[in-house]
Amino acid sequence: MDAEMTVVQEQAAEAPEMPEVLVSVRDLKKHFPVTKGALRRKVGAVRAVDGVSFDIMRGQTLGLVGESGSGKSTIGRTLLRLEEPTEGTVVFDGGDMAELSARGLRKVRPRMQMVFQDPHACLNPRMTVSSIIGEPLVEHLSMTSRERNERVEELLGLVGLNPEHANRYPHEFSGGQRQRIGIARAISLNPDLIVCDEPIAALDVSIQAQVVNLMEELQDLLGLTYLFISHDLGMIRHIADRVAVMYLGRIMELADVDSLYDNPLHPYTRALQSSAPVPDPAVEATREKIVLEGDIPSPSSPPPGCVFSTRCPEAVDRCRSEVPVWREVSPGHGVACHLVPAI
Repeated sequence: MDAEMTVVQEQAAEAPEMPEVLVSVRDLKKHFPVTKGALRRKVGAVRAVDGVSFDIMRGQTLGLVGESGSGKSTIGRTLLRLEEPTEGTVVFDGGDMAELSARGLRKVRPRMQMVFQDPHACLNPRMTVSSIIGEPLVEHLSMTSRERNERVEELLGLVGLNPEHANRYPHEFSGGQRQRIGIARAISLNPDLIVCDEPIAALDVSIQAQVVNLMEELQDLLGLTYLFISHDLGMIRHIADRVAVMYLGRIMELADVDSLYDNPLHPYTRALQSSAPVPDPAVEATREKIVLEGDIPSPSSPPPGCVFSTRCPEAVDRCRSEVPVWREVSPGHGVACHLVPAI
């Protein structure tokens, strides 16, 4: 009996632990009103985010990809309650964000930060780097001036910048260095979650890999959780643990990174992958490319049925009239498509 108990205990110890859910999003919608006339009468709504659900596991990276206008950045801002959701719930570490008062939101703010796309526009040109990074410390922590300066120097070292340059201004740094300053500001309060809104899109290609490698190092060092928004499929594959593919405010497919890239199920996912260049010239010359005709429809008047039906090369009549139900076709791999059979 004791031997059997020992075997059971050993098996339990060897079993991989399930990752903890840090952020749980359910049926999230964000509609912006369209008004007309002198009285600003509402005549419609832009459905920027139209009913999305996903989880972000603690210590992992969820990649969010899709064309411009698909609602990626709006999801990031709504998660942090920089935008108020129209419907749905965002649960952060067990607490519903919608139920937080202004005081409660202020308490949770240090745990949720954002890295913006344009490192020049998000830094105050009238403030020194020391003041920019130290501003969250002044706002949320009780620190002496000396302690704050020491923390700023520590943060600059963490992101690979010279602490002696703390009294310089943003215009004295390159684009990549300015993004490092933005990252230092984001991690200054030891957050749990960082929303990265296309943080490398405005950088030179030669600098992009350096910034992404820095973010991965900081994730390992500080135990950070990322929502990484991008249209660069190659970079998402490098940094993400799971990937969600968005189109016109909805998630088309969500899976772990290897499953999504090795076995894409949704026609839109396959089209996105075929548009990404392959570094091998021989493969690039022979592989099939899926060209989508037309432009992404207006989010103020999405097509009936599947929102991708107007551009999908595989669409049938059912796609144009019936909204596909989100289904998990294999463990951890979900898709919203009538044409994908259950596996």
